[in-house]
Amino acid sequence: MSALAQPLAANLVQSVDWLAIAPPTLTAVVGLIVLIADLFVPEARKPLLGWVSVAGLAAAALLLLPLLGHDRSTFCLTGSTRACSYTADRFTLVVQFLVLGGALLTALLSLTTLRDGNRRHPQGEFWFLLLSSAAGAALLPASRDLATLIVALEVASLPAFALVGIRHGDKRSSEAALKFFLSSVTATAVSLMGVSFVYATTGSLYLTQVADRIQHVDGQLHTLAQTGVVLTLVGFAFKTAAVPFHFWVPDTYVGAPLPIAAYLSVVGKAVGFSGLILVTVVAFPSYADVWGPALAALAALTMTVGNVAALRQQATRAYSAVRLLAWSSVGQAGYLLVPIAAAGYTKDTQKAVGSTVAYALMYAAVNLGAFAVAAAVARTQRLNRISDYRGLYARNPLTALLLAFFLLCLAGLPPGIIGLFAKVTVFSAAVDAGLGWLAVVMAVNVVIALYYYLQWTTLLFRAPEGEPVRHRLPAPLTAALALTGTLGVVLSGAPQLVLRFAATGLF
Repeated sequence: MSALAQPLAANLVQSVDWLAIAPPTLTAVVGLIVLIADLFVPEARKPLLGWVSVAGLAAAALLLLPLLGHDRSTFCLTGSTRACSYTADRFTLVVQFLVLGGALLTALLSLTTLRDGNRRHPQGEFWFLLLSSAAGAALLPASRDLATLIVALEVASLPAFALVGIRHGDKRSSEAALKFFLSSVTATAVSLMGVSFVYATTGSLYLTQVADRIQHVDGQLHTLAQTGVVLTLVGFAFKTAAVPFHFWVPDTYVGAPLPIAAYLSVVGKAVGFSGLILVTVVAFPSYADVWGPALAALAALTMTVGNVAALRQQATRAYSAVRLLAWSSVGQAGYLLVPIAAAGYTKDTQKAVGSTVAYALMYAAVNLGAFAVAAAVARTQRLNRISDYRGLYARNPLTALLLAFFLLCLAGLPPGIIGLFAKVTVFSAAVDAGLGWLAVVMAVNVVIALYYYLQWTTLLFRAPEGEPVRHRLPAPLTAALALTGTLGVVLSGAPQLVLRFAATGLF
């Protein structure tokens, strides 16, 4: 009896590589420290909690440096078949950098928002929720089994629901949180059913084992396996805001505090796309004939619906600037889906995945910058209409120039060179995979997007209505603008820093 139990016990013994798991672990620990400290810190010193959170996120990002150049795995099964639940490889580190960097910029924006909120945002809870969500988002790209993927997805999502509805006494905020919660829970339930189907047909949750076993399932279970693959993708498609799982986006972005809308547009997408890449390319490569066409159709539908809806936004409508950024993010999600779909039609899946990550890095930098400018304008124009940006150059020349640069990057026009190159990379991925029709749809959508991006850009330099009044920006908001602006300029000057991922792959 004991002899039989010994190999089983050995299989259950897990060695922990603390350095590999340090970035998400430190983020979670700092979140707990902030929550406990909130009980004892007097109201006048609550802003210190924000600076502790900023420092914690910066430290977590720095902990990625010792992991460079090494593939480290932990929580692994022992024995003849090696399978791990956590892997810190090149793909993981790049996405974790995007997540932690995005969370850090969100925290800088939030420092100003919380100070201006006049106690409408409970500070201790806010920072705890933000750090908890960031910890889950950092865990997800390292997850290498379906159970950990789903847990990481929910750890990233559940605090985000609360962050959207955290403003006391705001009806829009509460409605946005409820819509976000209900639609997300439904998508997660569908994904869990898909995971159960996959487990029933393969007998494993580890992605590498699933990839091997799902190719050899019994003929009677083929339909069940195919259904499991499709349903598993639903939860991640929801997080990417792919059509038809996008309907929560505009109202959620408008109802949430602006820094949280920025967080969802960048970090939320990073979570969805990294999960989508792992389940398609790593776990289900043999079912590329199922998810390849499905993702190609989703990409075409998503970019078209997002850009057409952004085009229809009325400049004088309340919160139209945020709504335009929301619909623009849906359109950008369509571009991000193109290389993943292309991976289903080509043998060079690494290059296709690299194209998505390269585009995501560009999008993260400039979209966070656009939201930072929106947060600056919202300090004096509470309704944040597109028309409120008229004459911004006369009021604040540097802020207007930065927003113009960010919008041109999103449009793919010079001097936003990084945006142009990133779009060409995604376009090439579609052409190389033989998806000429998808490349044509993308080209048409790029033209549609040019109109509303340029329309907003030209508005910045028109003569203002009335005498322009200048306002000084708080230091944290200035820092966020400086960081995103510098990053955008550096990447436009040296786009190879990002685009080499598209050439060399990540796995």
